[in-house]
This record gives sequence, C-alpha cells and structure tokens, in this order.
Amino acid sequence: MDLFEYQGKQYFARYDIPVSAGGAADTVDEAVTQADKAGYPVVVKAQVQVGGRGKAGGIKLANNADEAREHAGNILGMDIKGHLVKRVWVENASDIAEEYYASFTLDRSAKKHMLMLSKEGGVEIETVAETNPDAILIRHIDPVDGITLEWAIQAAKDNDFPEGSVAGVAEILVKLYRCYTEGDCDLAEINPLILKPTGEIHALDAKVSLDNNAAFRHPEWDEYRATEELDEREQLAREKDLQYIGLDGSVGIIANGAGLAMSTLDVVNQVGGTAANFLDIGGGANADVMAAALEVINYDQNVKSIFVNIFGGITRGEEVAKGIVEALNRVQLKAPIVIRLDGTNAEEGRQILASAGIPESVLQSKPTMLEAARAAVAIANGAGN
Repeated sequence: MDLFEYQGKQYFARYDIPVSAGGAADTVDEAVTQADKAGYPVVVKAQVQVGGRGKAGGIKLANNADEAREHAGNILGMDIKGHLVKRVWVENASDIAEEYYASFTLDRSAKKHMLMLSKEGGVEIETVAETNPDAILIRHIDPVDGITLEWAIQAAKDNDFPEGSVAGVAEILVKLYRCYTEGDCDLAEINPLILKPTGEIHALDAKVSLDNNAAFRHPEWDEYRATEELDEREQLAREKDLQYIGLDGSVGIIANGAGLAMSTLDVVNQVGGTAANFLDIGGGANADVMAAALEVINYDQNVKSIFVNIFGGITRGEEVAKGIVEALNRVQLKAPIVIRLDGTNAEEGRQILASAGIPESVLQSKPTMLEAARAAVAIANGAGN
C-alpha cells in the first residue's frame, strides 16, 4: 500500500525523522488555514502518487495568504499524469544547502535489506543510476544484525558525504531503518534529504510503501486504506480478493504464485510484449477464482490477449482446466486466451481443455511458458497465431 507524501511524513515523524511543519487540506480555505499555522513562506504541494508534480505545476511557493489561496485554487482539481488532485499538503518552506537521497528496501535476490544512498538527490534515482551510477552507494543489511550508528557513519563516509553532514545523515539513516523495519515498510525513501544552511538534516519528501502482509499488526493502517488511490481495475480486483496490480501493456497475465507471475511478466517483455497487469490467483484456480480473474482482466480495454500461466503443485491441472471451462461460460471475453498448463495432472487438464470444444480463436494451449508468451504477444500485436 503506497502512502501519499503527507502520510509518509506523518509516518516518518513517528520515528523522530525531522519533517517540515504543515498540514493537509482538501479545500482552498483549509489550505490557507494550514499555511497560516505553518508560517510563511510555505510550499503548496499536490498530493498524488506520481512523479513530476513540480514540472506539472503541482508544487508552488507562497509568501503570504493571498498567494497560498491562489496556488491552492489552481492545484486542487488539477490533472497530473491522469491523477486528479483532491488534496494538498501545505508546509513551511525550507532553505536548502544540498540535496541527498536515502532509501531502504528489500533486495529479494540477496535476501537482505538494502540501503541506497546518494549525494545526488532531488531527481529520480533511476536518472542518477543512468547518468552517474558511481554516485549511488548500495549496502546490504542482514535483517538479524540490523544497523548501528557507526555503520551508518561509515556508509555516509564511503559515499563521500561532506564531513559536516556525515553525523546528521547517519542519524537519519538509523531512524529511517527503524521506520522501515519496525514500521513494516516495503520501501522507505527520502528524496530529497536536505542539508539546511544551519547544518540540520531534514526529510523534505517522503515515499513510503507498506507491506500489506503486516497489516494484521497495524490496525491504524485502516485510515490509509480510506484514502488509497486505486484505478477501477484494482478496485474490482480488491472486491474479488485478488492480488492484482494494473500496468499499461496489452497482454493480460494470470498466474498462480507471485514468483511465477513476475517471471511471466519478464518473459512477455523478453519476447517483445508488454504486460497489462500482475495477477496472482495463488493456490486457488477453481471456477469462481478463474471467473473473477478473467472478469478483472476483461475490464481492461487495453488487453488484446490473456496469458494464463499455471504450474500445478498443490493446484491440480484438471481442476484448473475445469475452472477455465466453467469461467468461460460465465464471462464473455473480449480477448483470446493462451494457456500454459504444467505440473500436477497437467496432461489431464490439457485433455479437458481439448475436449471442451472451445474454438482456437478463444483459447490456445501451448506446452511451454516461452511458446505461450510468444503466442500471446503475437495476438496482442495483431499477428494472430
């Protein structure tokens, strides 16, 4: 679950990470009130979960109440890359001497937490990685060991931070790591992390993604769910209790297991296609689950083909096949299916699909993931079989 900037800053504050004084506002009058409380000059910032707010005019400096009113009026209701601004964050403006970057996330391949630290903040970290990869320090952390202040000081020194900022940056890193681990985050990022002319280190922005698997430990997260931004596909998937993330491609993806789903996205990309979604049906592939998955994918107007990639372990192939046949009786598909079925009782499943009388224009069965991916991408690209 991704938080808005203002929610991320509130989350940071729980772990004593210094953030600017400010408040959220849904109306122009509320924005002026928050500006008066924060103290001028203030920055009025659009609250949308997308980058490029500043370039789009979604971040403005106000020196007085009249300017705060004008900027809030212009920003509220603005469309930024398809995201409608319904709320602004108004905070006291900060003087900036230097801008840095710091984040903690999980490196799944290394099975360790990972610090990314850079003296080049204020821009997308992907841009820094492309233009000056040596500017990014990466350190892996054993979750059992965690980090110490001494470890954080050394990390800042290893990235050649100015001597006057090393201690302050290290203190922030220790607090950010605590927020990341104790706060059950998938990502805790500060960009920019600023050095003020006074020598203070300060979080000027906040990007926080919470681990939904830890929600049972955090009843307070319910308030975040009330403001969570979901597109219509994701909302429908949530109602059907499906693990779904909407993307921008043309090949709909259904797989059983998060790892297989991610691999399916990669294979589709490797053969020249683009995935329309991530959808993990887990261990269930009965008619109800398959119908729900197909209904969600069918809702996406950009989907030109559907790639169903099932590897049966506990899930049995014949049950998957029966589920698909029954689901096709319930859902009127707008795009054809290509299925790769392997694993437990896969042959029985393929026989069920072959004998169901489903036209090849509606469903094709392929023996391998690569062949199925190529067929699905060919259909999506208008090349047919």
